[in-house]
Amino acid sequence: MHSSPTPGPDVSVILPCAGLGTRFGAAYPKELHCLAPGVTVLDRSLEPVVELTKSGLTVRLVVVFGTRKLDTVSYLARYAETFQMVFVYQDESLGPGLDGAIRSALPMTQGPVALVLPDIVVSDSDAAGKLLAALRRTAATGWSVVAAEERDPGTLQQMGALALAEAGGTRTVGAAVDKPSDPSGFNAFWGMVAVTEDEAHRLPDVVAEGTASPLAGASALMVEGIVNYNTPAG
Repeated sequence: MHSSPTPGPDVSVILPCAGLGTRFGAAYPKELHCLAPGVTVLDRSLEPVVELTKSGLTVRLVVVFGTRKLDTVSYLARYAETFQMVFVYQDESLGPGLDGAIRSALPMTQGPVALVLPDIVVSDSDAAGKLLAALRRTAATGWSVVAAEERDPGTLQQMGALALAEAGGTRTVGAAVDKPSDPSGFNAFWGMVAVTEDEAHRLPDVVAEGTASPLAGASALMVEGIVNYNTPAG
């Protein structure tokens, strides 16, 4: 008796969880920090991804982890019936940073790809629907970002900084630099990135040092705020 093959995903989401979170300074992974009873930072960061499945899409979640993140792997069991989940050890030969994590995940992706960070939470009245909207926009623009306005230089230096321009009621990325040493000229930062399958191989360049960002020209969907949980206080 043969069962029918499992369909491939409509969209893939890369969730890089291999970072050590040294700035967080807790005895547990920062993505498992509790925000409410039974709700962690990781749950909040995945809410837009859960929304993709509610819209009818089959989602493959590619989780990149290291040996110190087995608690996070165990925690994700609660999503086993929600996503197709693939777990990948970060290949250090591809780079120890976030760009290396993305490179480790890319061979497991299929279809359009979204980059969702486990310690970044989008706060918006329609936070859950923003990733779906961003993925839909990639059909026309190739790249799309979920972004929040920001003018504080210190914040921009810690994030994926964007210089946004507005024309005809739509926002477009004019320039993008990850953690710029000089944040002048930037007015926003991204919380999630979406890209077509054909362009997904350039996704590591979004966060790599010394590489031109492929986000120039991307469509930007604005949200009320994006919280980076780098410390237990948030």
